[in-house]
Amino acid sequence: MHKIHSSKRGIHTIAIFEAFKGLLGLTVGIGLFSLRHKDLQDAAENLVEVLHFHPTGLYAQKFIEKAGHLNSSNLKLFIFIAAIYATIRFVEAYGLWRLRAWAQWFAIISGGLYIPVEIYEIFQKPTLTRVLILLVNIGVVLYLIYFRREQLHDKAEH
Repeated sequence: MHKIHSSKRGIHTIAIFEAFKGLLGLTVGIGLFSLRHKDLQDAAENLVEVLHFHPTGLYAQKFIEKAGHLNSSNLKLFIFIAAIYATIRFVEAYGLWRLRAWAQWFAIISGGLYIPVEIYEIFQKPTLTRVLILLVNIGVVLYLIYFRREQLHDKAEH
């Protein structure tokens, strides 16, 4: 009984994290939607200022430059992608919270797909952040595989 309860807590923690990612995607989408009739380069410069980034810094300059190249079609595409991403994360979070097998498999597969990309990024430019992200992702995927196996084992016993 204790094992099942702690396993549910772990799955619920992953569900909360997925819901947070969905909320982040939704926030980005709403933010982009609010910019659809504005000068995007000007908006990027204002954001850099509000966030107190050094305006002549490399990342701030790249961000402002990229924003200047966005047009209405690109912006609509990014809004659409943010909406789809948020929807997928919210549906996944719901399914994980309700301990649905489909959501667990989806999380295993989608999380597993990121692992080769994360490894590649570490080889391209190793940073502690990238290594930590990879380790957390591997841990989550392995935990979900363990949880699925336990559920299948419990089902086979009944």
